[in-house]
Amino acid sequence: MFRKASREDRILLLGLPVLVAVIFGGWLAWHAVADLDDIEARTLELSNVAALTWEHLQLVVMCTALVIFTAVPVGILLTRGGGTWLAGPVTFIANMGQAAPVIGVIVLLAVWLGFGTFVAVLSLWVYAFLPVLANTVAGLRNVDRTLIEAARGQSMSPAQVLFRIELPIALPVIMVGARTALVLLVGAGAFATFIDAGGLGTLITTGVSLYRFPILVSGAVLIAALALAVEWCGRVLEVSLTPKGMK
Repeated sequence: MFRKASREDRILLLGLPVLVAVIFGGWLAWHAVADLDDIEARTLELSNVAALTWEHLQLVVMCTALVIFTAVPVGILLTRGGGTWLAGPVTFIANMGQAAPVIGVIVLLAVWLGFGTFVAVLSLWVYAFLPVLANTVAGLRNVDRTLIEAARGQSMSPAQVLFRIELPIALPVIMVGARTALVLLVGAGAFATFIDAGGLGTLITTGVSLYRFPILVSGAVLIAALALAVEWCGRVLEVSLTPKGMK
């Protein structure tokens, strides 16, 4: 895997896990010696923090899967024949979704559809859809046309050209969009707590509402560590899935 990675990717692939370990290890060390009151101790109990982290991860994974399984096919359609005229309107709508404050999208959909995980996933999907869509369109449009024509000249069907030529070449660009969406979702997922969808954002809102600084800072630190860990996972997938010689 490391042979296919660029120098920058190698540094990040090795450095990010160390940084995450330092941040999380530092928090654990602080937690072990911190003088916490009853409310802080109960809220920051390791089992509770682990449960909130698991809820946050589930939310991020569900949203990421939904984004990839919708944005990539839409991006493909927008680069095929008669669908190209839709690229402008669809990108405009996706831009509107990302330009709107994520908390506003979550609250508006919650008022309309109700509270819970489903609405949180739907809201975050709207927010993270654009990076993957834009990178899918850009990656496919940047494929060398001579390669496509050569493949057609060898009697490849349109599906074969897409899956054997275009997508493998466009994959590095698509993966950058997916990695961006992953990191966005980790941060934006903190707002899911406002509509009873759980996650590490609960620590931040609890710290703010109860004026407990240790809880507030713990939530921010753990979300940052999780974002870095997810960034590392995204880079690992990007390097692993990129065809040899594409980096």
